[in-house]
Amino acid sequence: MRLTPLIGALALAALAAGSGAAGAADLLSQQCIACHAVTKPDKQTLDRLWERKGPDLYYAGSKFNQAWLVAWLQNPTTLRAGGVMYAKAVKGSSDKSADTIDASKVEAHPKLSAADAATAAGLLMALKGDGLVTPGAYKNEPPGSMASMLFSKLRGCTSCHAAKPGGAPQSGPELYTGGERLQPDYVVTYIKDPQKFDAHTWMPTLGLTDADVQKLTGYIATLKPTEKK
Repeated sequence: MRLTPLIGALALAALAAGSGAAGAADLLSQQCIACHAVTKPDKQTLDRLWERKGPDLYYAGSKFNQAWLVAWLQNPTTLRAGGVMYAKAVKGSSDKSADTIDASKVEAHPKLSAADAATAAGLLMALKGDGLVTPGAYKNEPPGSMASMLFSKLRGCTSCHAAKPGGAPQSGPELYTGGERLQPDYVVTYIKDPQKFDAHTWMPTLGLTDADVQKLTGYIATLKPTEKK
């Protein structure tokens, strides 16, 4: 028996009991723990990075905005064009200028009912990652007129992340819903030190100035869907 899923199931059961949602632990333990870590892994190895099926959720409550999470769980959209492990979904292409994704290798996230989505989101928001994200890291200052260029050209963010829908697939999650999806304190903390979250993540530590980190975070906070479905 794998210890991490067992601990995760017990942790979710405790959360569900505290929230009065008796079936929530079963919902998350049966559907979420198979792909996501809801407790911090004891060992963060390259093998684990390669084999995991979904991103870690043990700090979900410090990463996501709850309203977005409730809506997304009911109607999941593609956040990572090639899935959590991009290299596994890339296929050969005659066009060397862009990667081609084999969509059959990217599993769709299951949809939840409105009630289950609200319950699951409530439990996930309780997972704070033991101080992983620094509260108040984002100073909420205007990003300035150069923030878009900082993202697209000067700091190379678009090499891995899309700020607009469409175009060639990127290896990182899209950010054109970043302002709706992500908490700014998380964005600041992650940009400064991605390896704090996962020692083997391919997101580089860019060594940006605090001013640039704040501007990038402010810009990402403005990226929201233009239409609601």
